[in-house]
Order: sequence, then structure tokens, then C-alpha cells
Amino acid sequence: MTDTLINLQAGSDTAPLRAKWGWIVALGVVYLVVGFIALGSVVMATVASVLVVGVMMIIAGVAEVFSAFQIKSWGKFLLWALLGMLYIIAGFVTFENPLLAAALLTLILGASLVASGIMRIILAFSMKRETPWILVLVSAVITLLLGLLILAHWPVSSLYILGLFLGIDLIMAGAGWIGLGFGLRRAR
Repeated sequence: MTDTLINLQAGSDTAPLRAKWGWIVALGVVYLVVGFIALGSVVMATVASVLVVGVMMIIAGVAEVFSAFQIKSWGKFLLWALLGMLYIIAGFVTFENPLLAAALLTLILGASLVASGIMRIILAFSMKRETPWILVLVSAVITLLLGLLILAHWPVSSLYILGLFLGIDLIMAGAGWIGLGFGLRRAR
């Protein structure tokens, strides 16, 4: 921590940030409040996160379709336009049925966590001669168990898991911003 503060004092890049430390702390407080609200209503937070994914899919789809018109060959144009239309349709489907979209996203999340956990367990055992291999193994087992827990309770877990993750992420980000803001204040 002291090395970080010394680096903050030494770097001129942080001078504008140090002057705005209060705003950074305020941002962290907003993140914390919104995170706790999300944890208080995880189903609504899940729906909100799915709707954001839907908006992003529609935007990406429109961009794909516009990009397709920049392609000169007919086969590639058709492929890019079709891909863009699929994104747009998928985005509108999330608006039509956000709970179904949440179920699919949760299933993908659970499967991804299981796969990631298994791969990191293999990685941990392959680096046994290295010092922190046990930390990699513990992290991998936690990831694997979390993925298995999500899949074991699927599709019911799809009602709350995305909102829970969103709330936890917002709280952790808020704590990080608050810590950064007070660190910048001390570095003044």
C-alpha cells in the first residue's frame, strides 16, 4: 500500500486525479448504494442486466449490418448482414422475454465457470514447482464449485444469479473507487 502511495505521489499523471479525490469517493459511494439496491432486489437487477445485454446486442447488430455494406464481395456481405440481423433479433428476443434470456445467460455462465475451473485445476497441477500454485488451485476449485452450484440450481438460479453478480460487482467497484479516492487524498 505504501509503495502505491509513493508511486501516486511521484507520478504527475495522478495530479489531476488528486485534485478530484472527493468526486472519486462520491462515485464509489454511488456504486456502493446501487450495488446494495441490486442485492436487495436481485430479480430486478437480473432483468436490468439482461436488458442491457439486449441493447448491446441490438447496437452490435446494427453495426454489423452497416459494416456489411462496406464489404465489396457478395458472399461476405450476405454473411455479415445475416450475422448482424441475428444479433438484432437476439437483442429483441431479450426484450420480449428477459427471463428466458436470463436463463440462457445463466446456463452459459455456469458452464463457463465449470470449464474455467477445470482448466485452472489442470494449470495449477502443471505448475506445482512454482510458488503460488496452491492459490491457483484454490481459486480454480472455488470457480468450479460456483459453476456447479449455478448449474445444479438452474433454471431457478437464473432468476437471481446475474443480479447477485451485478450487485457484488458494483459493491466491489465502489469499494475500490472509495479506496482510490482516499489514497489520492493522502497522497496530496
